[in-house]
Amino acid sequence: ASNTDIIFYEERNFQGRSYETSSDCADMSSHLSRCHSCRVESGCFMVYDRTNFMGNQYFVRRGEYSDYQRMGMSDCIRSCRMIPMHRGQFRIRIYEREDFGGQMHECMEDCDSIMDRYRMSDCMSCHVMDGHWLMYEQPQFRGRMMYLRPGEYRSFREMGYGGTRFMSMRRIMDSC
Repeated sequence: ASNTDIIFYEERNFQGRSYETSSDCADMSSHLSRCHSCRVESGCFMVYDRTNFMGNQYFVRRGEYSDYQRMGMSDCIRSCRMIPMHRGQFRIRIYEREDFGGQMHECMEDCDSIMDRYRMSDCMSCHVMDGHWLMYEQPQFRGRMMYLRPGEYRSFREMGYGGTRFMSMRRIMDSC
């Protein structure tokens, strides 16, 4: 049995040449001329429509993803990042303003509406203390998403999310 975790295909519906990996890939073009579908055998990954883990990103878990356009990608898949499984507590601090300014709230569980729960009009920076998280531009975990691993994120705008307001967030759990 191989420990392959994700398989990428040149064409939609798992056609054409394929590339298998279980780790990060910053530039898919070194393996495939393009990538229009993927199949996740195990684990969780983020896939991106630009190289070096930039651009639109999409969370994938075990299953089949036959068409990149249905994933909210504006271009084909150009890089991917493996999400390590985290056991233990989850903790994130979200801030109303850049550079950890304005209101601050610490959260240890999923939040389906940042505005409703914390009365925050905006969330522009954060500090992930424990675990891996997904932030979403709409309440109820919908819309564009952003993957956050432990670390300090001083400005979502500088990360390429200038026009995006994040409205909900959830933990990436073992149940992937």
